[in-house]
Amino acid sequence: MTTTLPIVLVPGLLTSPRLYGEQLPYLWRLGPVTIAAITHDDSIGAMAGRILADAPPRFALAGLSMGGYVAFEVMRRAAGRVAGLALLNTTARLDGPARTERRRAQIALAGSGRFGEIADQLLPLLVHPDRVGEPALRDLVRVMADETGPDAFVRQQIAVMGRPDSRPGLAAIGCPTLVVVGEDDQLIPPSHSVEIADRLPGARLVTVPDCGHLCTLEQPGPVTDALVDWATRLVT
Repeated sequence: MTTTLPIVLVPGLLTSPRLYGEQLPYLWRLGPVTIAAITHDDSIGAMAGRILADAPPRFALAGLSMGGYVAFEVMRRAAGRVAGLALLNTTARLDGPARTERRRAQIALAGSGRFGEIADQLLPLLVHPDRVGEPALRDLVRVMADETGPDAFVRQQIAVMGRPDSRPGLAAIGCPTLVVVGEDDQLIPPSHSVEIADRLPGARLVTVPDCGHLCTLEQPGPVTDALVDWATRLVT
């Protein structure tokens, strides 16, 4: 007998529910799907707390990039409520000094009224080098940035800079876990996903060819297949 399981999807920095637009019609068949609100808080802990307050008693959890940082915090607080975990193009590590300085510069740019420049600055890091010039993908990144807005973007950057190192708790994650990474991620090295998968008991690692950081948008077919396979195993 097939049951259903609620699924919570956590977007990344400067993205909106559109990040999972290609996956929603397929995951929806397996259970109710919620897109977590990650624009209201300036700490990863508060974002995780908001998810736990709004989520049903037991659910599957997936997060991309910053969404993965939030997912790690949910696991630290309430691992028993999470039936399965999917981590997409994320890292368990903290930022290095150069990444932190770049975040501070972007906060300053947003505060000076030049928020509209940030999406274009980030685009080469967010997508595969061969796709930087694709108008549809570029426009979608811009739309998601506009939907996030400068104030929420600043809160997100503050939250990311203050996040804890998630590596010490990886071995304690016992639920079925999927780790997905774009083979050509320019923002977070794919080796960080390999590190996560190696430290998680029984994790499945899926490396997506010809794909950068925004895997759900760049290669929706294989990413959707991986997520549906993961979620199906949780509900059958």
